Amino acid sequence: MVKDNRKLQSHWSNVSKIIERWLEERRELLAKYCDLTEVIDVSDNAVKHVGELQEFCELMVDYISVGHFEIFDQLHKEGQLFEDASGLDKEPNLLEKIQTTTEYILDFNDKYLSSHDLDARIIDLASLGEIFAQRFGLEDQLIDVLHSSHVGTLLGEKELI
Repeated sequence: MVKDNRKLQSHWSNVSKIIERWLEERRELLAKYCDLTEVIDVSDNAVKHVGELQEFCELMVDYISVGHFEIFDQLHKEGQLFEDASGLDKEPNLLEKIQTTTEYILDFNDKYLSSHDLDARIIDLASLGEIFAQRFGLEDQLIDVLHSSHVGTLLGEKELI
C-alpha cells in the first residue's frame, strides 16, 4: 500500500511539473499574442511583422502539440492511476471541445504560413483571442478534473504513511 501511495505521489508530482512548464509556455504565447494585437499599422515594417506572426504561429502550434501529445495523455494516465471515474467520464467531452479550438488554431496557422494579408490579421487575431479564451478555460477544467482534484487524495494518503 505504501508503495502504491508513493507511486501515485510521484506520478502526481511529475505531472505537476509538466503542467507548470506548459502553463509557462501558455504565458509566453499570450505575451506574443498581445504584442501582435498592439500593432495597428504594418505598412512601414511589413517584413518584420510577417516574421513576428510566423514566430507566433510556431509557438502556438508547439503549445497545442504539447497539449495533445503530452499533457492530455499524462492527465488521462493520472485519472486511471487514481481510478477517477468521474474525471475520466468528463474527459471526452472536454477533449472534443478542445479539438474544435485546435482546428481553428491550425487553420489560422495555415493561413498565415502562406498569406501575408496583414490587413486581415487584425480581425483574425481578435477571433483567435476568443478561441484562446475558450480553449484555456477548457484546458483548465481538464486539469482540475484529472489532476488538481487528486490533491486531497494525496494529502489523505500522506497522513496514513
